[in-house]
Amino acid sequence: MLSKRIPTILPDLTFNEALEITKIHSIVEALPANMPIIANRPFRAPHHTISITSLVGGGINPKPGEISLAHNGVLFLDELPEFNRKTLEVMRGPLEDKRITISRLNASLTYPCNFMLVASMNPCPCGFCGSKEKQCTCTPEAISKYISKISGPLLDRIDIQVEVKQVKYQKLKDNQMPETSREIKQRVNQARKIQQERYKNCGIYSNAELTQKLVNEFCKIDNETSNLLEKAFNKLGFSARTYSRILKVARTIADLDNKENIEIKHVAEAIQYRNLDKKYWKN
Repeated sequence: MLSKRIPTILPDLTFNEALEITKIHSIVEALPANMPIIANRPFRAPHHTISITSLVGGGINPKPGEISLAHNGVLFLDELPEFNRKTLEVMRGPLEDKRITISRLNASLTYPCNFMLVASMNPCPCGFCGSKEKQCTCTPEAISKYISKISGPLLDRIDIQVEVKQVKYQKLKDNQMPETSREIKQRVNQARKIQQERYKNCGIYSNAELTQKLVNEFCKIDNETSNLLEKAFNKLGFSARTYSRILKVARTIADLDNKENIEIKHVAEAIQYRNLDKKYWKN
């Protein structure tokens, strides 16, 4: 439910983004009837039995795969450990490069794949590891085997990792109205406008596209914030890639908070989103 609503709060499509999506979908003859141009961000949710070719593209006449069909949108992988590990590992390059090159004897084609990867999984095969409501029936060996299907390098490329606890009945019957997607999207669009203005001379339009050089320029932090990040880096064993990604997330949090500079609270929140892999994949 959460993943399907992510496209509804993403920034509005630009005309160029809509054209890119339409071109990719037209190649595989996946354009909706009576729709000359796709005006909504795509949401793709392939089954865990998907092959490498179907995920990243290929075939005798190389065609785009799911990662390209999700370009400028969301790729949702439910029950992540159920996917073939080799299938997941081929996404590591595209997640970094935002494009995939498919080489065959008669052709070599490059397709864009700038997508938001969203994935979900249980903490163990039975789903109750760490639950206060039900007893987990899995052995430590079974849990280790289950979560080890997700490699560290792939986890390192996932910026935000959140553990969702079981919802209690009192929460379900709560009549309090939450924010609507429209209200959230207004804040997101405002943050995107801030980023577009900031990077207008850099050839990019979002924090996710920042190179290391641009991170150093636009994600500056004061000494107090730097000390906090250093302590987290040493204690949790973050990689160099994780360091940059934390700063990018903190920059986005600051933009949503309408703050010109990254503050210590923004970095602290970004660090909290990187604790999950250290909890379950610490060994």
